[in-house]
Amino acid sequence: MKTLFHIAFPVHNLEAARRFYGQILNCPEGRSDTAWIDFDLYGHQIVAHLSKEKKARIENSNSVDSHDVPVPHFGVILPMDEWHKLAERVRAAGVQFVIEPYIRFKGEPGEQATMFFLDPSGNALEFKAFADIKQVFAK
Repeated sequence: MKTLFHIAFPVHNLEAARRFYGQILNCPEGRSDTAWIDFDLYGHQIVAHLSKEKKARIENSNSVDSHDVPVPHFGVILPMDEWHKLAERVRAAGVQFVIEPYIRFKGEPGEQATMFFLDPSGNALEFKAFADIKQVFAK
């Protein structure tokens, strides 16, 4: 079995999370209860937990390639064709990008496609793709 990650994060509204992760991001739903929902994010388990907080707070940002990258954030690395499809699906759904889809570190080690956006609860997500997957940890 390959190693999978599991991440739990707060949401202020489970139905909004269900629409966003299930319909816009196409994450199949797993188990759920009145206070949480499991989603399959490209083979990894993410769990939206109902929180009394109204919105997640971006604690900070770091400048990367002249962009303010939100901290904290989570996401996955996709094949390039899936990354393009996701970018179009997110754009078509009217989701605002924190960082528009673009190629970061162009012509340098670790060149990657990246995009950032927020879920309805304000959790920051990043989706990446590499033309050459061997560049993921390139220096």
